[in-house]
Amino acid sequence: MTDPETIRAWQRIDNRLTTSGSLTEADLAALAAIGVTRIVNLAMPDHPDILPDEAAACAAQGIEYILIPVPFDAPGGAQFRRFQRALAGDGPVHVHCVLNWRVSAFVYRHHRETGMPADEALALLTRQWDPRSSDHPDAATWAAFIGL
Repeated sequence: MTDPETIRAWQRIDNRLTTSGSLTEADLAALAAIGVTRIVNLAMPDHPDILPDEAAACAAQGIEYILIPVPFDAPGGAQFRRFQRALAGDGPVHVHCVLNWRVSAFVYRHHRETGMPADEALALLTRQWDPRSSDHPDAATWAAFIGL
């Protein structure tokens, strides 16, 4: 089975971790087909681009669902620690938000805290977003949060 690269802002990090922006029901089926066993959503559940009742849609595919809502203007350490726990365990994990900005930042921080060289972690982050050069009003908050 090939990666479902038609998923919004798709990125394969390694053989166990994939990331993206918001998902559709068809995307969930594609993720199940490549063996994903857990989906972690970092978006706010009331965002209009998030699949309604994503937990039930994941359950229908046999995929565990974990919601860790991260307000874009206020990422926090408690949410990051929950994210790290959600990555632990066996099986392929897919993490998403709306545009893959929250996720790419969390993955960057995770990689840096687990010893990945800065240039490698930064290359993965900037495939989706670079808060250092973004004109988004919350970019500086994110850059500080992840240590850039």
